[in-house]
Amino acid sequence: MNRFASSSSAAARPQRLALRPLCALLAALPLWAGAQEAQLGTVTVQSPKAAVLPLGAADADAAALAAERTRSSDSASLLQSLPGVSLQGAGGVSSLPSVHGMTDDRLRIQLDGMDLYSACANHMNPPLSYIDPTRVGKVRLFAGITPVSVGGDSIGATIQVESLPPEFAAPGQGTLLKGEIGGFYRSNGAASGGHVNATWANEQMSLRYDGSSAQSDNYRAGGNFHPAGPAASNKPQQWIAGDEVGSSSYKARNHALTYALRSEAHLLELRLGQQDIPYQNFANQRMDMTRNDSNQFNLRYLGQYDWGQLQARVYHEKTRHGMNFGQDKQFWYGASNNVPGMPMDTEGKTTGAQLKADINVSARDTLRVGAELLRYRLDDWWLPSGGGMAPNTFWNIRDGQRDRFDVFAEWEARWSPQWLTQFGLRAAQVKSDSGAVQGYNSGYDMEAKAFNAQDRSRNDKHLDASALARYTPNANASYEFGFAHKNRAPNLYERYSWSTGGMAMRMVNLAGDGNGYFGDPNLKPEVANTLSATADWHDSTGERWGVKLTPYLSYVDNYIDAVRCGGGMGGMSACSAANLTAQQGFVYLRFANQDARLYGFDLSGFADLGQSGAWGRFGVNGLLSYVQGKNRSTGDYLYNTMPLNARVALSHRLGGWSSAAELQMVAAKTRVSAVRNELPTAGYALVNLRTSYEWKQVRLDLGVDNLFDRLYSHPQGGAYLGQGRTMAGTAVPWGTAVPGMGRSVNLGVTVKF
Repeated sequence: MNRFASSSSAAARPQRLALRPLCALLAALPLWAGAQEAQLGTVTVQSPKAAVLPLGAADADAAALAAERTRSSDSASLLQSLPGVSLQGAGGVSSLPSVHGMTDDRLRIQLDGMDLYSACANHMNPPLSYIDPTRVGKVRLFAGITPVSVGGDSIGATIQVESLPPEFAAPGQGTLLKGEIGGFYRSNGAASGGHVNATWANEQMSLRYDGSSAQSDNYRAGGNFHPAGPAASNKPQQWIAGDEVGSSSYKARNHALTYALRSEAHLLELRLGQQDIPYQNFANQRMDMTRNDSNQFNLRYLGQYDWGQLQARVYHEKTRHGMNFGQDKQFWYGASNNVPGMPMDTEGKTTGAQLKADINVSARDTLRVGAELLRYRLDDWWLPSGGGMAPNTFWNIRDGQRDRFDVFAEWEARWSPQWLTQFGLRAAQVKSDSGAVQGYNSGYDMEAKAFNAQDRSRNDKHLDASALARYTPNANASYEFGFAHKNRAPNLYERYSWSTGGMAMRMVNLAGDGNGYFGDPNLKPEVANTLSATADWHDSTGERWGVKLTPYLSYVDNYIDAVRCGGGMGGMSACSAANLTAQQGFVYLRFANQDARLYGFDLSGFADLGQSGAWGRFGVNGLLSYVQGKNRSTGDYLYNTMPLNARVALSHRLGGWSSAAELQMVAAKTRVSAVRNELPTAGYALVNLRTSYEWKQVRLDLGVDNLFDRLYSHPQGGAYLGQGRTMAGTAVPWGTAVPGMGRSVNLGVTVKF
């Protein structure tokens, strides 16, 4: 037996045209569906008993993944069914997962085993933006204690997202030829798109292509949140309605090619990926994405041996990224000089290699060892465009370098059917550096010369440790608990963004809060010590009911927070005395080491409510999460943490039908970061409905999000900067949070062949 299993109005016009194939497909569905139902008959689907997961891990349910694909083109949204996860607002395909109050680079996010960096001063291209939801096959989260074998250069959770695995023909089948085509439409924003995949394979070789496209106009909130008016001061024809969220439109295209070879115990897999985002606008940033071109190469070997398993991987990714003002934003410099935009360009290159082995030392003991190498290069430059942005090219980061080398060892022992333990160590070295910089003109010379005169090379050495245990006293309960000591070195923007000029600082913003930031080459690595435990109570089959509780506590030394800047050097500096005391408005900050504490809990559960004859089977599931983060050095609250929130869903299944009614509740956010003038948000509750029907080869999804069209602001949505003169001000006064999406009717169709 083989060990590898087989298995705006102008923008709206092209979107309406794109719907014609979808409409034709829908028109043909009744005939097709009837034929398939005649072939298939009545099908009863039962969920299998959950597989035993690695210590600290949780997997997203396959049904939850399928349901989310129609609701959003953002792959990070696929994580929302997992306890402890929320999303920090960004672009339509680029939101940032937040787990237990930690976001962005504090998490290790792997896409098909690759560690990718955001090549952007606003982190507009996070790792999960490089894969379309329709291509995601598996989502795994290590939220509490992350074993060293899956951690590294992070102090929070590890998120692993994998594409659908290659499929091969079954023995004796000959040739496997299969594929899938699908499309979606979402009423809010007139979002539309589609995907296609095709596989040709025999028993030893598999070739697969995946392609997808998604686009959307600006979405609308559940009511007016700003005055209606022109998007730009000199372009009255670009009208923004009072409920329209400016700069929330996007268009993205993704392609992937997978080639795999297998033998009895070996698999060689090559993945090539390409992304083209012509535009993705950001409602909580002063700039918009005007291009994002990425090319990826990912080669993996997986081998099964008598002694265990060996896995090797090499990969390379190159990103060419650009920012400028989108159609809803206009830079107006002075009284009469209309500056033709403000181009900002970035190029990032990531090269990685990994070697891992799982060694079966004995029936009781497993040893995991490995080494990882990651090489990153970054250039971030802004071409002169007139006014005060001339005559030179502004170099924000030049010849940026960040190289990491890790080795780890992890011992797992099954002492008895009840006890499993795991201990691990990871040693890492992170080297970073930056070349000489320059500003637009002589106004930046003083700061540029001071920065260039420094020794900018840094060498951080880390030692991570993790200790976990699982106790399973009987078939109805299991308990996990552990401790982790973890390190993260500063990213290149935290260390090497250098100018205190107001314009330059406003271009560096990893948080979506509208404030300006600059870095510090002398930042120390963050060091986190985390305690976490999970109690899991369930019936003996794991199918009828279950309750899981996870409390956690993290102390972080040298947490990279921010402090107000004052007394800046040079004529362009915005670091004034007034900036130090401002209690309203946008401010200017420097990344700085302080100490922090985060604690909270996740509570989740499900219950099978039983089957009622011809009415089908009913169930209920829910999540409740709470986190509080505090700066121990200042007493301030940490920025952008999620308040108490809960989801409860009533589900129903009858034959091919699968439906759910969900209530989402979020408490008011009153604990905010004073140093950033973070905006509080009110509490809210939303109702979402969804249903799907599956025939043998067709799936139809229909849903309504925010059924009652509630106007609300997401606590992690950031400050609204979606329209107007975002550099000299904004068409909407400070104090407006980015609102969430109003009612949206979502429709999706998938056909397999």
